[in-house]
Amino acid sequence: MRQSIILISGVNGEIGHGLVSSLYNQGIRNLIGIDLSTPDDFVQERTLDCLIGNILDHNLLDRINAQYQIEAIYHMAALLSTRAEFSPVIAHEVNVDGTLNLLDLAMEQAQSHGQSVKFFFPSSIAVYGIPTLEEKSSVGAISEDDYRHPQTMYGCNKLYCESLGDYYSHYYKRLSTTDTAGLVDFRSIRFPGIISAHTLPAGGTSDYAPEMIHAAAKGEHYSCFVREDATIPFMTMSDAIVAIEMLMAAPKDALTKMVYNVKAFNPSAGEFLSKVKSYYPEANIDFIIHDNRQSIIDSWPEDINDDQARADWGWSANHDLDKAFSEYLMPVIRSRYEHN
Repeated sequence: MRQSIILISGVNGEIGHGLVSSLYNQGIRNLIGIDLSTPDDFVQERTLDCLIGNILDHNLLDRINAQYQIEAIYHMAALLSTRAEFSPVIAHEVNVDGTLNLLDLAMEQAQSHGQSVKFFFPSSIAVYGIPTLEEKSSVGAISEDDYRHPQTMYGCNKLYCESLGDYYSHYYKRLSTTDTAGLVDFRSIRFPGIISAHTLPAGGTSDYAPEMIHAAAKGEHYSCFVREDATIPFMTMSDAIVAIEMLMAAPKDALTKMVYNVKAFNPSAGEFLSKVKSYYPEANIDFIIHDNRQSIIDSWPEDINDDQARADWGWSANHDLDKAFSEYLMPVIRSRYEHN
């Protein structure tokens, strides 16, 4: 009999790290990770196995399919927004084809052992595209069905993968005689910018916020690439992990959507800098605008409406901006750099 596991792709990334830590702390010991690079000791000590490989490698996925019985897939592997703009074809291969491969694996597994496989997909506010800065300033909080006109390859990838999840959950091979509806239980969150205290920023367009903190803590100069008034929603990595766990634990019949907004706080870049300087008064941070990156931020909403997540599965962020710094970021970051 095949061993039952939970599969995490991109296990060595920011969200993968947090997810492994949280699931392990809950007593879950059947975690299998996949990543292109060898995970650090923290991840290896908390997983049953870590497979070094690519989610585009069908041979690797076939071996997993043959060896294990999968309960759930947390698909964190992705080429992030900034890198995706430099390599759009590669981004499509990783972000879309990789997701398709794992959805196919989930369907094969569900058909094989006759039980639904939960599939978590981290989407992004990059799926939104607001045409002008004036409109962005006037529209208020954006709901899930509004302004889905992404202006980046990353946003295009994420929006299409949301549709793939819907297809695999409800319409897979609908002309065949086999009923596959519900065999893949796809659940997704459109994350805002995520700020981690434990891992370094890794190439996201919203990473100007965590880059400010880490530069200030190290005593290094940093040039923020967006205007001081640039505003998008953010949340802490801690809250992002809580949101994933809450959505995955929610009864399926309580969910009215497959894709949900969540948020915590939405400071401007200038407000974020003020908060950084309240902890690091000597922080050497200025603003040198990168027009193209700024235009991406301008296309994303200033605020999002997460009422449906609150109503359906009780979502509520633990950290506002003040608590994000005082309770989450500063204790970890100060300890990190004071000991180095």
